[in-house]
Amino acid sequence: MPNTTLKSHHHGNLREALISSGIELLEEGGVTALTLRKCAARAGVSHAAPAHHFEGLQGLIRAITNRGMSMFATAMQDKIDAADNSPFPRLYAMCEGYLSFFIEHQALSNLMFNQKSELMTKSTKGRSTNTAFNILVSTCAPFKHGPLGPQATEYAVWSLIQGFSHLSGANQLRAESAASQFLRSTINAQPASGPVELQHCATPM
Repeated sequence: MPNTTLKSHHHGNLREALISSGIELLEEGGVTALTLRKCAARAGVSHAAPAHHFEGLQGLIRAITNRGMSMFATAMQDKIDAADNSPFPRLYAMCEGYLSFFIEHQALSNLMFNQKSELMTKSTKGRSTNTAFNILVSTCAPFKHGPLGPQATEYAVWSLIQGFSHLSGANQLRAESAASQFLRSTINAQPASGPVELQHCATPM
C-alpha cells in the first residue's frame, strides 16, 4: 500500500520544495544540519526523492545558493524601488537591502559567499551573469569614478557593505538600524578625490 503520510508534490514543485526545506534546515542548524535525507523528511517525501533532482548534496547546495542569490537580488531591488530615484538614495537603499538580507539570512548568506563565486563571470555581452552583482554595478554607475575606473568603485562599495554585514553578523554592530546609520555615515565621508570618488555625475555614466 502507498505511504499516505508522505506529501503529494507535483514533479516540478518537488525540486522547489526540497530547496525550501534545505534553506529552512540551513537557517535552523547551519550547514552541518543540511543533508539530503533531512531535506526529504522536511519536505515529506521519501529519502530517495532528492536523487531525482540533484547530483548529491553538492547539487542541492548549488540550487540553494542560486535560490539565495535570487532572494538577495530581490531584497536589494525592492529597497531601491522604494527609494527616491537619485543616485545617493538608490545607493543607500541597495546597501540597506544587502545588509537586511544578510542579517535576516545569516546562514544562507554565509553559504552563498563561501561557494566558488561566479559573481564576476561575464557573459558574451560583457555583464556579469549574476543579477545581484548587476544591481550593484548599476547602482554605482552614476558616480564619478577615480583613475582605476568603475570596477574600483564597485569593489569599494561591495567591500564596505560586506564588511558591515559581517560585523553585524558577529554582533559587533548590535542592531540593523545602527549598522545602517554607520554605513550611511561612512559613504558620506568618502573623500572627494582619490582612487574612488562618490560624487554624483551630472550625466549618468
